[in-house]
This record gives sequence, structure tokens and C-alpha cells, in this order.
Amino acid sequence: MRDVGALHTRLVPGFVTDCRLEDGARVVTFANGVVARELIVDLDDTARRLVWSAVGGRLTHHNASVQVFDEADDEGACRLVWIADLLPHAMAPAIAEMIEQGLQAMKAALESAESSRHNEPPPV
Repeated sequence: MRDVGALHTRLVPGFVTDCRLEDGARVVTFANGVVARELIVDLDDTARRLVWSAVGGRLTHHNASVQVFDEADDEGACRLVWIADLLPHAMAPAIAEMIEQGLQAMKAALESAESSRHNEPPPV
């Protein structure tokens, strides 16, 4: 998450196909063809939290955050919380579907990186 300009290569490859940085923002191209300009609102290394706001397009309001928490009962495991607030409410199902696709892409990328780190074959 920290590398906000490398979504398409490091965090959610396949879900995001391109990402380029601009001053204080990133322009993200999703696999479904949607292009969004996202203002980077906050990047807090201590809290392991990223906040962004999509501007333009069909949404009249969008603010989202993703934060990583350690799991106390499982050493090395973590929990990711992704929150999105948006208007109009009619867009919520489409955005929820995109978030689910993003989470699945993120899980696959992180599991692949973990397998590579341990020289294990990727899961089938």
C-alpha cells in the first residue's frame, strides 16, 4: 500500500492495469476500463493507513481508506480494513463489487509474494 504509484504492479495487478502519479494524486486505470483520479489525502506509516478521494466521474463524493492491523493471535498475520464512503448511494453496489475484486487481487498478490519469499511453489 505504501507504494501508491505501483498498484498495478505490486498490490493489485490485474485489477488495476495502470497507475501514474501526479502532484498529490494518482490516475488509476482499472481492468473494467474505468479511469479515476484519486487525491492522496493521507499516508500514515505509523498507523499503516492510506486515505484517498476519487474526484470527477459519476461519483459526487468519494472518500476511502485502507488500514492494516496486526492479528494478535496469529504472529505474522494481519487484517486489512477498506472503508469507502460515496454518493450517490445508487453507485454503492458497483463500488462494492470493485472493492471485492480489489481485495481478491490483493490477496493473490500478497500470497504470491509470500510464497516467493519462502521459495515455495505458488498455491494451486
